[in-house]
Amino acid sequence: MSEAETRMLLIRHGHNAYLTDRRMAGWIPGVHLDAQGQTQVAALGQRLASTAIAAVYSSPLERTVETAEAVAAPHHLPVVPVEEIGETHCGEWTGQSIEALRQTDAWRQVQRYPSGSRFPGGESVTEMQARMIAALDGLRAAHEGQTIAVVSHSDPIKVALAHYIGLHLDLFHRLIIHPASITELIFTATGPRLLRCNDYAHLPAEMGAA
Repeated sequence: MSEAETRMLLIRHGHNAYLTDRRMAGWIPGVHLDAQGQTQVAALGQRLASTAIAAVYSSPLERTVETAEAVAAPHHLPVVPVEEIGETHCGEWTGQSIEALRQTDAWRQVQRYPSGSRFPGGESVTEMQARMIAALDGLRAAHEGQTIAVVSHSDPIKVALAHYIGLHLDLFHRLIIHPASITELIFTATGPRLLRCNDYAHLPAEMGAA
């Protein structure tokens, strides 16, 4: 890797009870990794132990911080919380059943036309993407020529990835980001390149599709 190349590992947090219950966790405090999630992030930490990571950044929510700690520990690095890479501010949908939300017009609007949609009582998808990109661009500028780990959430990672690979925001739902997966970008003088997406080869087979 040349001095001008910066690698960014975008990592989704591990499994938690809200994924099992299929509810929107949003910014609800106290959502921790469950036993499955703890197993996932232990494997994640081992997978990345030999990677020369210079810094570990995380959404401030517990499930992401706990995931980031597993990544940071082998490198003896602190976890630096960054609010701007946090979960979607989903407003009135916070805590709600995804199956129930799927029956609503608002849900269908967000799925079909994300670039023109706002979560009821929350942020728009465009706002979510803008804050993610502003934060990630700032982090990579601070670590030119290094590798950094950024632990976030499914939709924020997907909208950021869409931006960097030139995918229209209305198509970001076509991307899949599993819990405790790694998506790697490299930033060069000629622009960003996607090295891997949704890599969860470190997880046991029964945990890979959670």
